[in-house]
Amino acid sequence: MNKETQAISNDMGQLADDARALMAATADVAGEKVGEARKRLAAALERGKEIYGRVREQAVEGAKAADVAVHEHPYPAIAVGVGVGVLLGYLIARRGSRHCD
Repeated sequence: MNKETQAISNDMGQLADDARALMAATADVAGEKVGEARKRLAAALERGKEIYGRVREQAVEGAKAADVAVHEHPYPAIAVGVGVGVLLGYLIARRGSRHCD
């Protein structure tokens, strides 16, 4: 999950960099439509930063809460993990046997 989060973060950073480069490249272009597009792009970048910050905070809080819950109740956490694994294994085996018929 950490690699996925890092990849998304890298993609978002690249998108922001590309948007900033586009804004810089069009800085000397005159025109009402270009100016309005630049304003919308700047506003979208700012909203993206805010949303990313909130999502990141929520993810960190969720991870901390899960860590605390697992440390406080290790055996139920293990039981849930085993139960989910058994259920997924059953569903995958069932699906595989259907394709073999």
